[in-house]
Amino acid sequence: MDSYTSIKIASLAEEDRPREKLLLQGRSALTDAELIAILIRSGTKHTSAVDLAKNILGSVDNDLGQLAKMTVNELQKFKGIGEAKAISIVSALELGRRRKSTEPKKRAKITSSSDVYELMKPDLMDEPVEHFYILLLNRSNHVIKKYKISYGGTNATIADPKMIFKVALEYLATAIVLVHNHPSGNLRPSQADMNLTKKLVAVGRNLDLNVIDHVIFTDVGYFSFADEAMM
Repeated sequence: MDSYTSIKIASLAEEDRPREKLLLQGRSALTDAELIAILIRSGTKHTSAVDLAKNILGSVDNDLGQLAKMTVNELQKFKGIGEAKAISIVSALELGRRRKSTEPKKRAKITSSSDVYELMKPDLMDEPVEHFYILLLNRSNHVIKKYKISYGGTNATIADPKMIFKVALEYLATAIVLVHNHPSGNLRPSQADMNLTKKLVAVGRNLDLNVIDHVIFTDVGYFSFADEAMM
């Protein structure tokens, strides 16, 4: 932690320090007591929110598992903890329990153009108008998110390069795949498709953000710029 950060946090009222610390240093930098202090927001006239949180944790030997078993009524026995604060603590710990018990969703991985086609079927199959999507990928080519850029007429839709790269940078993607559908069933790219692809590849190269494919989707098949060595 640099001296500026130390001074900034130290100059705050004690009630505000955990919130500022989270903003400046990230959630992992906070102690359990500081996280609970954020939930209860304020302490009493003589006890800060952090000290009140320490008292609560001390009553269960700093065991969050035991704290999670406490009821609203039990928490209200601590001076400075009313019903609203007790409910906040119980709710937060219940969310944590549910988060722990939920299996993380396995992210799709793009290894070929056929992976793109299968992934986009639920979104583009039987669509009567054109939609333009980007697939945001991490370094392992796992899909961070499918993002719809635009949709429009039966023959074309507008794909704004500024919007495409704005979204990609916001999600910290390292690569993207362009996808749009042809409701007509025509698998061949138009001149506009080729010009746009060339432009986006060049911009992505300058941003160190690879555009690895552009897939044209139809209900009966697809066209991949990468497969045709057109990237």
